Amino acid sequence: MAEQFVNGMPAGALTGASWRKSARSGANGNCVEFAQLSTDRFAVRNSRYPEGPALIYTRDELAAFVAGAKDGEFDDVLN
Repeated sequence: MAEQFVNGMPAGALTGASWRKSARSGANGNCVEFAQLSTDRFAVRNSRYPEGPALIYTRDELAAFVAGAKDGEFDDVLN
């Protein structure tokens, strides 16, 4: 039976997930972390709350977000 991934599940329940964060992240934990899951899904969590909820995305969803971020589509949220 395949492992089930649900938005909002505790990130700590994602056993075997290898979390990674950007080298640009600050020492105060002001970043998000990503992990590729076994079913071609990706999890995102807040690094300050590693056991907190994880958001689960498909490869296409995450690719669309990364492409938008690279294109500057979200730059205005920091203004």
